[in-house]
Amino acid sequence: MAPVDAKTALRRDLQAGRDAVLWKLEGLPEYDVRRPMTPTGTNLLGLVKHLAFVEQGYLGAVFGRPVPEAQAWIEDDGSEPNWDLWATADETREQVVDGYRRAWAHADATIGALPLDAPGHVPWWGPGRRDVTLHQVLVHVVAETHRHAGHADIVRELIDGAAGLRAGGSNLPEVDRAWWSAHRELIEQVARDAAAR
Repeated sequence: MAPVDAKTALRRDLQAGRDAVLWKLEGLPEYDVRRPMTPTGTNLLGLVKHLAFVEQGYLGAVFGRPVPEAQAWIEDDGSEPNWDLWATADETREQVVDGYRRAWAHADATIGALPLDAPGHVPWWGPGRRDVTLHQVLVHVVAETHRHAGHADIVRELIDGAAGLRAGGSNLPEVDRAWWSAHRELIEQVARDAAAR
């Protein structure tokens, strides 16, 4: 097998995270992609919206390639916390997903155009961390995308029990619901026993 260069490997891992996040929307009605599933309001469509801004900001403006629709995210004054983590009633699923795909295209163009040592500047990071390279930012965006893909995994499982790594490869044991129920009960009992010690 031929070795893969770092940029190609990072780009591949980024795309795997992107695909996983969008896959979690498949087959769900409008309510389920929007409804808050945690006390902090985490929801599937909001994760997609947020990740679009992440890519537009980090792989756009940071390298002198700004995207106008990302300006509000970059200049966020904190007056409306978490505005980028949920879709308004006027924002359709299609608009949010299309926005994410446009962010991919812009990010991929940046990745393709610049070497990994290309300098960038992240104004919203703390002093001493703001001057970066494409390599540093790409690692950050891959990590951020996969972090939110993990959130999407849990949110989707809470919605309808669907779980897994990706379409065509769940990375889960092939067992029935009864097995999962017994497995969960075993873990619950172990937790109770440990807490009682």
